[in-house]
Amino acid sequence: MDDQTRIELEAAAFRRLQQHLMLDRTDVQNIDLMNLAGFCRNCLSRWYQEAANARGIDMTKEEGREAFYGMPYDTWRDLNQTEASPEKQAAFEKAFKENVTDRG
Repeated sequence: MDDQTRIELEAAAFRRLQQHLMLDRTDVQNIDLMNLAGFCRNCLSRWYQEAANARGIDMTKEEGREAFYGMPYDTWRDLNQTEASPEKQAAFEKAFKENVTDRG
């Protein structure tokens, strides 16, 4: 497989993951994703922003989130996010430290 085809397939897989998380499974909470998988929609939007910045494209955290979420993050949160239990919040603190803070 040539590099261009590989890049196009990777991009298609990313777009399908984004569709799955943003349209198909809005019921799955970010905190649950982070607690189980060590990443969430916010991580994906941050990686998108970081990739843009690495290519010399100025993009803020908020712009990266809006690009990934397809709307301002606050709007997404108001439409889809539910209150997390204290147990989920404690698990999130641990997962965030292990998967985000400690990895830089």
